[in-house]
Amino acid sequence: MVVSIEQHVEWITMFAVRARAQFCNIEASTDAQNAWVAMFNEVSGYTLFPTANSWYLGANVPGKPRVFMPYIGGVGKLPAKIDEVASRGYEGFVFGRGGIRLIRVIQVTC
Repeated sequence: MVVSIEQHVEWITMFAVRARAQFCNIEASTDAQNAWVAMFNEVSGYTLFPTANSWYLGANVPGKPRVFMPYIGGVGKLPAKIDEVASRGYEGFVFGRGGIRLIRVIQVTC
C-alpha cells in the first residue's frame, strides 16, 4: 500500500483535473466496478488474506460483506492497468454535465 499510494493519488488527481474541465458528473459504471472487484478477488483468492478475520475485510462490521480490496498482484501491474484505463478515455467511467455531485471521494463543481 505504501509503495502504491503516491501513484494512486497522482492518477486520481490527474483524472479529476482533466475530467473537471469538461464534466460535472463522473462515476464508474456498474459493469466496470464489478470487473474490478472480480479482478481483485481473483488475485487475493490465491492467498490467505480473504480468510483473515480483519477490519481490512470489513469483518469488524456485523453484516458487512467481506471483501479484500487491496490489489496484491504486483506493484507494477495495477499502475499499468489503470494507465490503460486512462489511455482508453477513462474506459469504465460514465461522464455527464450539470449540477454538483459527490463521486466517491472526488467532488466536482461546475
